[in-house]
Amino acid sequence: MTLLALGINHKTAPVALRERVTFSPETLDQALNSLLAQPLVQGGVVLSTCNRTELYLSVEQQENLQEQLVQWLCDYHQLSADEVRKSLYWHRDDEAVSHLMRVASGLDSLVLGEPQILGQVKKAFADSHRGHPITSELERMFQKSFSVAKRVRTETDIGASAVSVAFAACTLARQIFESLSTVTVLLVGAGETIELAARHLREHGVQKLIIANRTRERAQLLADEVGAEVISLADIDERLSEADIIISSTASPLPIIGKGMMERALKKRRNQPVLIVDIAVPRDVEPEVGKLANAYLYSVDDLQAIIESNMAQRKAAALQAENIVEQESGEFMSWLRAQSAVETIRDYRSQADQVRSELEARALAALQQGASPQEVIHDMAHKLTNRLIHAPTKSLQQAARDGDTERLHILRDSLGLD
Repeated sequence: MTLLALGINHKTAPVALRERVTFSPETLDQALNSLLAQPLVQGGVVLSTCNRTELYLSVEQQENLQEQLVQWLCDYHQLSADEVRKSLYWHRDDEAVSHLMRVASGLDSLVLGEPQILGQVKKAFADSHRGHPITSELERMFQKSFSVAKRVRTETDIGASAVSVAFAACTLARQIFESLSTVTVLLVGAGETIELAARHLREHGVQKLIIANRTRERAQLLADEVGAEVISLADIDERLSEADIIISSTASPLPIIGKGMMERALKKRRNQPVLIVDIAVPRDVEPEVGKLANAYLYSVDDLQAIIESNMAQRKAAALQAENIVEQESGEFMSWLRAQSAVETIRDYRSQADQVRSELEARALAALQQGASPQEVIHDMAHKLTNRLIHAPTKSLQQAARDGDTERLHILRDSLGLD
């Protein structure tokens, strides 16, 4: 049994190619059925995200298997093999195991240490497992990878620091306010960065979220997910005074929050401080707002400095994580190699039991016919010894005749001879 990992990711292929090799949830069953129908493929898991498409397989190894699988992938997506082959990577056995562990731990991600990938790997395993065969080796590899990823999160600081703009904005808010459960947050925009910020804020206990956006329908989708109120951009002037934290990220070519608007809001707030995080380019908030008393304005450049510092911390933690992966993958491969002996051990034990059963039956029959118990026991012990040492004796003699001292030493060790 051989374990394989075959795929492309953000390091090896541009998005234009990656998007053509993805497997959608709707086509996953069909793809797995087709993949498992390939000769010698005994089990498989398909991992497909925006940054990677990977096949994890347990197979019976043969010379041209790699070419067959590459051709299957290209045929399934109607792509030229020459177009795809140069972007593919191929890992076997211990390399496949350590690769999956690195992927699940966030060590192979576009953003080092990002936590979302573990959930994606777990979902890929569950979806691929549902209704399709999977070998014990492949299942054990994935389960082990989940525990390794958990260990990396527990024993290192790889996920402790903010390395996305949205997460950095939320980290900044937590540093300024003792508790986020009592603050009101105004989110301006409804794009991907605001979506991430909204989820982070909700995870950190924010109870009141207000989303202001040009298109109400788009904002409502996010609001339904995080339990927020939706207002229009025109309502910002009236509602600005309610916000303790403002996070803005729109595509507006002109500032949305001006100095005068902020002055009126601060007056209504009786100069209670407000944190403003402007992560839009061009900026959504006039720079002069930062000069107002009790208005603490941070731009995307300010957050970038936080991110760069935190990324350095993550890289240091990644070295610890790599050591964990190396240790755990080594242990897994030791277990996997041990499995190859299980069938041999089972056969050897069965053979010995058969000999024992046969001689025991003869001894009992002799006793029933009135033979001397002492003679029966002596005869059974003699025959049992001869039957059990017959095959090892022949192997020892053959090794000696061949002058194969290495095999002779292995046989002596197997028989427990010093």
